[in-house]
Amino acid sequence: MAATLLVTLAAGTVMWLVDHREFPNLGTSLWWSVQTVTTVGYGDVVPSQVGGRIIAAVAMLQGIAFISVVTAAVTAALIEQARRRRGVADDSDVSPQLERIDTRLRAIESALARGSDPRQSGPPSTEGPPSGS
Repeated sequence: MAATLLVTLAAGTVMWLVDHREFPNLGTSLWWSVQTVTTVGYGDVVPSQVGGRIIAAVAMLQGIAFISVVTAAVTAALIEQARRRRGVADDSDVSPQLERIDTRLRAIESALARGSDPRQSGPPSTEGPPSGS
């Protein structure tokens, strides 16, 4: 936020110094800078010189970056709130469950490779499939 405020003030001041024709006073240039950084851009005042357009590009990129950071922060807060509501404290709680699932999956794969029913610990069955299947 501080960087965006600094860029807004600097862009307005430098624009006033660079392009007196379009920005006859500091108030007009600061108004333009705020419009540009917030991506509103009414178009009532626009830079006409190349230097002014470069300053405008920097201000626009800073505004877009600031909006992106704010959006990411809000999204992260909403996701964390949803995780707390679901009762998931963090990813480390899931790790033991994944290990148990992996162990069971390996046992099933091993039993299938031997040709036996993974629910039984005995040798493979020589009978046909269970009735009703």
